[in-house]
Amino acid sequence: MNIFSVSEITKYIKQLFEYDAKVSSVFIRGEISNFKKHYSGHCYFTLKDSNATIKAVMFKSRAQFLKFEPKDGMKIIVGGQITVFERDGQYQLYANQLVPDGIGELSLAFAQLKEKLENEGLFADALKKDLPVLPKVVGILTSATGAVIKDIMIVAKRRHPGIVLKLYPVQVQGPEAPMQIVHGIEVFNELNNVDVIIVGRGGGSIEELWAFNDERVVRAIVASKIPIVSAVGHQTDYTLADFAADRRAATPSQAAEFVVPDVRELYKYISTLHNMLESNIRNVLQHHFRRLEQITLNRVFTYPYEVLVDRQQALDNCMQRLEQAIKVIIRDKKHLFTITAEKLAMLNPLAVLARGYSIVHTLDGQVVKSTAALQSGQKIEIVLNRGKIEAEIIHIQEEHHGKS
Repeated sequence: MNIFSVSEITKYIKQLFEYDAKVSSVFIRGEISNFKKHYSGHCYFTLKDSNATIKAVMFKSRAQFLKFEPKDGMKIIVGGQITVFERDGQYQLYANQLVPDGIGELSLAFAQLKEKLENEGLFADALKKDLPVLPKVVGILTSATGAVIKDIMIVAKRRHPGIVLKLYPVQVQGPEAPMQIVHGIEVFNELNNVDVIIVGRGGGSIEELWAFNDERVVRAIVASKIPIVSAVGHQTDYTLADFAADRRAATPSQAAEFVVPDVRELYKYISTLHNMLESNIRNVLQHHFRRLEQITLNRVFTYPYEVLVDRQQALDNCMQRLEQAIKVIIRDKKHLFTITAEKLAMLNPLAVLARGYSIVHTLDGQVVKSTAALQSGQKIEIVLNRGKIEAEIIHIQEEHHGKS
């Protein structure tokens, strides 16, 4: 009996797997569990059904091209190779393809990205901008050789030949298309040389329309300061660009009708406004004219002197009452003045002197009220009703209340 090392027997088993055509290229249907995307980009998960499980890995070189995000519980069909991971001695599935079971890969990717962007609010009505009523320049992002630009030019010329169309040619399908569309939107916004933008292409399969489901395109449309009309595919085709745009047109021709007003309808509209304006002005003038007539018929204007006579009489009455009031005030003030003057006359010291009294004060101006402030030989001054006397004290005799 041969004895093998663990490595030798594991390598032998691995070769058995590699030489078995059934497991070297296999498709397996199952449900994802324990899905984990490593920071390196490799995806690890378990594929299971009701009775068994198998570990699986999809390396970054394949995983980076997945258009949807695998999740636990998702039913999928995995294409790849089963072989042995020698380090752990376990067999596992090395996935090259991952396809949603029961739904297309792109359909699932569309649904997942739509849900993600909806949750971010990128499709909210509050973000929608109004289209200009009468744009001067319309920017168009589409293929320079496709039918879309021709349809738009025909419709625009028929509706309003005076509006300028600016084409920014881009690829509308293929791997280069998304970034070209994004760049076109950014250029229009940077130059700010158009009033509205049409982003469009003709119909096609979901794969052909996929550039308009690109997340970068959706975010560029939402970020645009210039209103954008999407016109992608036919009426039944919906892309994420349609949800992000400020308005969705079922066809490129309809997009042209949205942004280019019909000059004949404009003329009718302006004529209607003109007639309405004239009618309104005429009604306003008639209203004010009738009002003016009513005012001019008022007695104030027909018999103005009647009003003046009444006012004049009222003024005379007021003047009369005012004069009477002033006379009363003057009389009262005179009476008060007389009483005050009599009181002042009684308090006048000159009147006291006139009755024979005099005022004695020292030479420095101090009024003498008592003999205590005087002394013999001191000179004093006596003020009389008429004139004054300078005297010298010879004798002092004190007296209290008439007693010496």
